[in-house]
Amino acid sequence: MPGKSRNGEKSTEKINYYKRLMLILYTLLIVAGIGILSSVTFSVTDSVLKTKILQLSAQLNRQMEINLDSYLDRVEKIATLAFAESVNYTYDDTAADSGDYEAVKARDTITENLYNICMMENFVDFGIVYSNNGFVGKISNGSLNAFGNDMYEDLSSMITRPATSDGWATGFDGNYRRIYYVKKIHSNALLVLSFYSSELEDVFEHSKTDGMESLSVKLIEKDDIVIYSSDSSETGLLLDEDIRSRIDASVLTNESRIDDQYLISTSICGDWRVICTMPTDVILAEKRDVQRQLLFISGTVALVMIMLMLYIIAKSMSSVKTTVSILDDQAHKDLLTGLLNKLSFENFTKNAISKSAEDGTQSALILLDLDNFKGVNDTLGHTYGDKVLSNVGDILRSVFTDEDLLGRLGGDEFCVFTKISDEDSDIYIRDICRKICKAFEHNYTGDRNDYKISASIGAAMFPDDGKDFAELYRKADTALYCSKHTGKDTFTVYSEDLEGNEK
Repeated sequence: MPGKSRNGEKSTEKINYYKRLMLILYTLLIVAGIGILSSVTFSVTDSVLKTKILQLSAQLNRQMEINLDSYLDRVEKIATLAFAESVNYTYDDTAADSGDYEAVKARDTITENLYNICMMENFVDFGIVYSNNGFVGKISNGSLNAFGNDMYEDLSSMITRPATSDGWATGFDGNYRRIYYVKKIHSNALLVLSFYSSELEDVFEHSKTDGMESLSVKLIEKDDIVIYSSDSSETGLLLDEDIRSRIDASVLTNESRIDDQYLISTSICGDWRVICTMPTDVILAEKRDVQRQLLFISGTVALVMIMLMLYIIAKSMSSVKTTVSILDDQAHKDLLTGLLNKLSFENFTKNAISKSAEDGTQSALILLDLDNFKGVNDTLGHTYGDKVLSNVGDILRSVFTDEDLLGRLGGDEFCVFTKISDEDSDIYIRDICRKICKAFEHNYTGDRNDYKISASIGAAMFPDDGKDFAELYRKADTALYCSKHTGKDTFTVYSEDLEGNEK
């Protein structure tokens, strides 16, 4: 009996030994399986996240390219206003007697015309330079000192587009903080316009919300010199070698790429490039925190680790969705007002126009431009300016419904595309415009709410005034221009009578 007891104890010990061995092997198998599954899961997640981020960052970069093109186009349009008066483009200082009464009168007239055009703009220079280095209008001391006696010759070298006899340039005498636009008026005269590159800050505005603080935006000229940067200390410097080495300068198309160090998106704007960069570690920081948690937990009890793994994977996927959702929202919306940004508004409106054409319904495109908004920024500061723009978004949402498309085109220009539900479209659109004007009646800003904010409005109707977005926009803009120059704080509905009165 005692021997039998000892055999039983040995058997029990052997069974316990195999149980422990099986438990160890099973635990190792589970840990190995979880490790492989985790590695594959995070690898796939990283790949999907990077692909989506590349797509969305490319959209954000494209939006900034559109903003820059729009800004430069606006400057060129302002420059063309100098040709509105014949004396501006017919007078030749090289052929006139400087003391002659008619010559003096002509120069005074031209100077007054040019100052009237650029009065509300932050231009450093806005004048006409002649081949004898004489000039009229606003030419800064900085430009006079930089160009000296070779002013006309140096400015002529900035004309890079022979077809239109104009061009953009920067970096003269090593100064990349000033950007010049030059257009030939006649054989002996050039129109010159310049502004500080810091003015591009509003053009390249981007998200300041959590997760986007590390986004860097730069405008680069063809020799890889920084014209503008969200870090102003980089202006005038050679683009960082880490970024340059990752950009193929021979590729003349927009591209986005991501590696272990950086997410980089580039857009081509003539001879310049818009470059957006963000450290990859910042983009994937939350994701990699989860990976570290998983590796730590994998050393604990197998069963607990399985339960936690399911939770962490769910949390990880939630983090990816949150990141993608934030970037997707930024790609479609203007972050200051919550309205659609320019690119998204145009795309959604084009789709809405197509649907209206299929349904045979009428719609309207309404443009709004805030009156004297620059005065708010100059007098009260950009903080109040941002509050005004945000408030305009609230005003538009109070007037229109979720079925209407509301957007901010940039700066202080807003837009609405709305379906006309009344048989009398003219009465309907005028009622809508009156509602907008009324909504601005009590719109004030300032420490004492003593600064009145109003809007000038222009509207065009589909399909009567235009059958596509571009045509509707042009005609609504023509009507808006009429409102701006007939008293402001009013609205104008497009009609053919307005043609010819536009700028």
